[in-house]
Amino acid sequence: MTNRMHPELGGAIARFSLWVANGSVGHPLLQGVDYSDVRDEPSAMEMLYTVFTNNLELDRDGAPLNARYCEQRAAQWLRSYCDDSYKVEPPFEEFECEGHWPPVLKDAPEWKKT
Repeated sequence: MTNRMHPELGGAIARFSLWVANGSVGHPLLQGVDYSDVRDEPSAMEMLYTVFTNNLELDRDGAPLNARYCEQRAAQWLRSYCDDSYKVEPPFEEFECEGHWPPVLKDAPEWKKT
C-alpha cells in the first residue's frame, strides 16, 4: 500500500503557494509590503516554506490542524525579511527556522525512462 498525502494537507500547501504567488499571503500583516522580489530569491522562498511547514501540526490521518497559524508565522518571517523595523511576536523558536536538506529524489521504477 502506498501512503499518500492527505488531501487537506495538499490543499493547505497549494493555498499557501497561491497566496504567496499572488501577493496576498498573511493578509493583513503584509498589506502594503511589496515582497515580489522575494519570490525570485530561492533561499528566501525556501525559508518561507520552512517556517510554514515546520509549524504544521497534523492529525492522526495527516490532515493539517493549524494551517492558518502556519501561514501567519510564515508571513511574520516574510515581513521581518522585508522590514527591518518589524518585530516578530512571539519571537521565532529555533525549530521554526531550522532548515532540512531534502532527500535525494529517486523516481519510482515505473517512472524510469527506458
